[in-house]
Amino acid sequence: VFLSLQLFGTIVWILVASTQVPLPLLQGWVMFVAVTAWFLSIVFLCVFLFGYANRIAVNWNQVDFLFHGATFVFYFGAFLLQAATTSLHHFPRKFNSTAQERILADHEYNISIAASIFAFATAVCYGCSTALALRRWRL
Repeated sequence: VFLSLQLFGTIVWILVASTQVPLPLLQGWVMFVAVTAWFLSIVFLCVFLFGYANRIAVNWNQVDFLFHGATFVFYFGAFLLQAATTSLHHFPRKFNSTAQERILADHEYNISIAASIFAFATAVCYGCSTALALRRWRL
C-alpha cells in the first residue's frame, strides 16, 4: 500500500503542477496536500527503517492510525477541490470579455481529469491504510 500511496501522490503532484493552475486557491490546496502527505509519508517510513521507532516511546499503532486518518481526510478534500476545478471547464475565464476563453483549455482539462482520478485513488489508498491501522491498533 505504501508504494501505491507514494506513486499516486507523486502523479497527482506532477499532474497539477503541469497545468497553468487557473484557480490557485483550489489547486494550491491540492498541491499542498500532495506534497505534504508525500513528504510526511517518507519521514514516517524512515522512522521505521532506521529504527527510531524503537527509541521513541509512543504507541506507533495509534500514531499510524491518526496519521493515515488525517491524511485520508485531507486527500479526500483535495480530490473534491480538484474535481471542482475540473468541473469548471466550460465556464469563461473573463465574464466581461468578448473572447470566450475557458478556465481550462482542452489539454489542461484532460490533465485535470487525470489528476482528479489519481487524487481519488490516493484518497482510497489512504482510507485502506487507515482501516488497516485501526485494525492493528485495536487488536
